[in-house]
Amino acid sequence: MEITHDPSQQLAGVESSDSISYNEFYEVLPVEENLLTNGHAQLGQDSANNYEDGMTGIQRHPFVLPRRTVSGRYRGNSGAWQLELRIDVDGTGPLNRVSGDFNQISGGTTAYHGSFVLASPTITYGATSATIRGYATFGFSIGNRYIRVTVPRNLLFQPAAAATLRFFTNDTSTTPSATYTCALESRFFRTVFYEQDNVSGVAPFTGYNTGTLPSGGPARVLSVASAFAEAGVEIVNTGGTNIVSTASIGSAWSDSELHTAMMANLTGWTDQAQWRVWLLVAQLHDLGTGLYGIMFDQQGKQRQGCAVFNAGIGGTSAQQQRIQLYTYVHELGHCFNLAHSWQKSFNSPAVPNRTGSLSWMNYPWYFPSGGPAGFWAAFPFRFDAEELMHIRHAYRNNVVMGGNNFLVGGALGAGHDHAHDGYMAMVENHSGLELRLEARPSYAFGEPVVVDLRLRTYDLRGKSVHPYLHPSFDLVKIAIQKPDGRVVAFHPLGEHFMAPKEVVLDANNPALYESAYIGFGKDGFYFDQGGFYTLRAVYFATDGSQVVSEPVRLRVKSPVTAAEDDLADLFFGDDQGYLLSLLGSDGAYLRSGNDAFDLVLDKYKNHPMAVYAALVKGINAGREFKALGKEKQMDTRQRDFQENEAQLTKVMEATKKSAGHNLDNISLNMAMINMAKMQKRQGNDEGAKNTVKEMLAYFRKQAIKPIVMEKIEAKAKQDLKETTA
Repeated sequence: MEITHDPSQQLAGVESSDSISYNEFYEVLPVEENLLTNGHAQLGQDSANNYEDGMTGIQRHPFVLPRRTVSGRYRGNSGAWQLELRIDVDGTGPLNRVSGDFNQISGGTTAYHGSFVLASPTITYGATSATIRGYATFGFSIGNRYIRVTVPRNLLFQPAAAATLRFFTNDTSTTPSATYTCALESRFFRTVFYEQDNVSGVAPFTGYNTGTLPSGGPARVLSVASAFAEAGVEIVNTGGTNIVSTASIGSAWSDSELHTAMMANLTGWTDQAQWRVWLLVAQLHDLGTGLYGIMFDQQGKQRQGCAVFNAGIGGTSAQQQRIQLYTYVHELGHCFNLAHSWQKSFNSPAVPNRTGSLSWMNYPWYFPSGGPAGFWAAFPFRFDAEELMHIRHAYRNNVVMGGNNFLVGGALGAGHDHAHDGYMAMVENHSGLELRLEARPSYAFGEPVVVDLRLRTYDLRGKSVHPYLHPSFDLVKIAIQKPDGRVVAFHPLGEHFMAPKEVVLDANNPALYESAYIGFGKDGFYFDQGGFYTLRAVYFATDGSQVVSEPVRLRVKSPVTAAEDDLADLFFGDDQGYLLSLLGSDGAYLRSGNDAFDLVLDKYKNHPMAVYAALVKGINAGREFKALGKEKQMDTRQRDFQENEAQLTKVMEATKKSAGHNLDNISLNMAMINMAKMQKRQGNDEGAKNTVKEMLAYFRKQAIKPIVMEKIEAKAKQDLKETTA
């Protein structure tokens, strides 16, 4: 007898959601009345299946033995092929899917081959077994797409039975083309090895009772491991050690330092896809207390590490414990290749945004039904259904750490590969805001492309906005149409999770400004062809509005001279891209990039492109660099004030000489303020004042609006005032 699966039905006290009868689900054994009178009178007394034997008049009661569920992760071999099989059809929260990954074994090596998903199976139950069948979708070419999985449902006290998977040409075939017998490996669908390190003196999160404050789910104590266990993922803690404290341990961490620390400390780290992830619990990022966490991808394979910062989320109150749990799981969710709820359309292929999702991946302050209060009151502390499907059943490289690049294959669902075409089209804008994107009209081949962003209000009564215009905060996206017509999104190296913050744009403060280097990101170099490019940006406002800029066109010129060709080679290197994005690094992993920029400054010191190498070297020299060793010792390179001043002076002089045609005003302002701060740190107050005066004198000669000039002057004074020696 075949019984159709109905996930809405569940027998009380039994881990199953099968709509089958009580007697069919259990092994029912009749027990005679005389046994009940000998100390077992209550056994089965309340059973709904009691019956009276009409011939003997003996009262009989069933003794029930529950049977095992079949969901879980199985593994088996057939010749040189190994199959990891995931069955997800019963138990708690089944998604009614079957998926699997094929590996090919050759000698002592195992190589991933491809994956499949059975999204809409027919599930039937016999008295002692379950059968799942249907046409699967494969990530590789295969002729026999119809699969049939049979799993005996042993009694609970018996060992779990193996699952048998057979491949057929179609649903009428009787002769399988291949058969795999797979033993149960785990009731979890994935297993991830998790290494967590924390800076000495910084308390890591342990657990939060979700019933402490109002929420939308059942009250339970959640840790990082149990939160992912509810998603079907086993988190195996590898037992990391605290970082040894040093004199400079309290200083802020840069993105470059974080990635270098991960590469040196993640046990078993290699530049390949593997189920391993590293999280650092630190005190402060160099962006300040507003940064809660970051998922960083500074070199090699992506989505392997993240960090959280207690300066923004630390504490023992219920609200602080709640935001700690949320931040840890949110950042690790990115490592599983999950986008923010309101940015699912930036996956490739794309799926619709889910701004109202009650998910770990949404921002509470972006929730459309009541903001943070509405979100927390309804949040069940879970991923949403589509995210669960991705975590449990996505093709391996779409979800495994170090697999596909971030957002590539990041969603299970229909879509197309031109996920960002929509941002190239005009949209109606009634938000009261205008986003402006600006870039130079032309760039040399290999020259860093930096864009300016301006958000202004045309409602001068006042408009509340968040101030995070840089793409690394993930609240502004930039689409790039290449000369060959392809449209890609700029993906910065790090995904920064910022605290909620709002500013008011009005007549006295009508606009916000930012600049961003967009030449290199998670996908490598974006301006790697000669020709014309079209750029467009979108700002995700706090009220849900998506403010789209007008398109901007720029040209990348092909090299003509031997020097231009040589400079392009010196700038087109992954290490150089990382250094430009991070504004320098002392990590040994980026040594070839530093060597290339040293050669630029030596061989082409008078060329306009040398200003970028000087900027990177100068900013990096002005900050200390923490290198976390494998034994958890901290080695710190101190600031080189002399190198900082020498390189950034070159930046100022080259920019004045070129009339600002190579370095934008926002970047120049950042560089000069950095140099002035370093001068003040070493007690050279007069030098710091002169640096600021020179910078302001240069800006006054530019076509800068008075209100903007006033803001630059006020910010410069404030920055110097806050600098400590």
